[in-house]
Amino acid sequence: MTDFPALETSLLRLREIVEADADVLLRVFGDEEHMKWFGSDPIKDLDGAKALIAAFSGWRSLPNPGIRWGIELKEGGLLIGTCGLFAWNRAWKKCTLGYELAPEATGKGLMREALECAISWGFDCMGLNRIEALVHEQNAASLALLQRLGFMFEGRLREVDYWAGQRHDFQQHSLLASEWKPH
Repeated sequence: MTDFPALETSLLRLREIVEADADVLLRVFGDEEHMKWFGSDPIKDLDGAKALIAAFSGWRSLPNPGIRWGIELKEGGLLIGTCGLFAWNRAWKKCTLGYELAPEATGKGLMREALECAISWGFDCMGLNRIEALVHEQNAASLALLQRLGFMFEGRLREVDYWAGQRHDFQQHSLLASEWKPH
């Protein structure tokens, strides 16, 4: 996965995240309340945001690669979040889905639109059979989004992650290519 696949929907551009996006990523990934669902401690400064951008970029060259798109509004060009497919196991034809949105952009259907595009690309271009998602069991909005996208609940992973000084349970969900019905 060397060339970055830019994608478009009716309202959004899914594009490569670049260093100029560091201030927006700091706002999203630095928000302690918002990050309580993400699975890591908030980033503290622009250097942390730049390191995150470098990590996302480096995913493409990993043995089990991944891709992380910046989600940008077509109108106005504002970056509002990210989404991606990572930990690609080519032999098993599966990967994991991750996403987050700036708080002011939530509740407008934008993440659903972005994920429908990313999921379709994963099934069509990566040859995936299965996409997994791990979600904090108290993240009601994300769980509802996965359900609307057709993901199936598979189980609870007890104390699978650790941040903010405590252990957290996650739910595992999956979507199979044979079940995918983009809207």
